[in-house]
Amino acid sequence: MTVPDYQLAFELAPIGLMLSEQRIVRDCNQHVLAIFGARREQIVGKSFEQLYPSPDEYQRTGERIVASLDKQGRYGDDRVMKRFDGSLFWCHVTGRALDPRDPHARGIWSFEDLSARRTLTAELTPREREIAALLIDGLTSKLVGRRLGISHRTVDVYRARLMKKYKASSTPDLIHKLLSA
Repeated sequence: MTVPDYQLAFELAPIGLMLSEQRIVRDCNQHVLAIFGARREQIVGKSFEQLYPSPDEYQRTGERIVASLDKQGRYGDDRVMKRFDGSLFWCHVTGRALDPRDPHARGIWSFEDLSARRTLTAELTPREREIAALLIDGLTSKLVGRRLGISHRTVDVYRARLMKKYKASSTPDLIHKLLSA
């Protein structure tokens, strides 16, 4: 019986994969390079920060990951990320902290480009993008507020802004429009 070539499986996986330590990319596969439009030397050994629309979104996402890990150290969400050409796109990110007590120490992350299904049509602020992603996940204003460390009333204000931008008549209509945008 031959031993499987795990490096080959990692490199040719049909989904983007990254290994991280302290939010620094230690390795990535070909699919990640294609998703972000990058060369290996642009990503490996560099901070995840360069993959986010702004330093604030990078910081808040890191805090959200720490607060939201399940008992096995897993986390997942849809978020807006940035390609190396500067364009923004929706990306589904799932991952696992190898030590749930120290979520950023070492992790395994998968990335799926959602741009074929979800586009950014309205000009959204970083906070609006965060709230939109959590509303799409089915969270209530109270849960969104807890996750982001803001009041549920503040979430309601942002949701009202999103509803106006997308010309939505209700939260389900907003979610439908966000998903089909």
